[in-house]
Amino acid sequence: MKDLNDIENWNEKQLRSLRCNLNNRIKAFEGFGKPKELQKSHVLFGLGEQECKDLLTKVKRLEKQLKHA
Repeated sequence: MKDLNDIENWNEKQLRSLRCNLNNRIKAFEGFGKPKELQKSHVLFGLGEQECKDLLTKVKRLEKQLKHA
């Protein structure tokens, strides 16, 4: 994965992969107990539940823009 600071330049496949990762991570937060720690190299490392939800909203917006471009 790439750096999240450059997300506006990601292609459709990269955004789709990130969206899937975000959905899985959000489900892990909503599940029972504490979600497992991610490796430092993981693009979502250090993000909390609300940060993941906010990023998911941004990813969906960017995907929509790519489809209409």
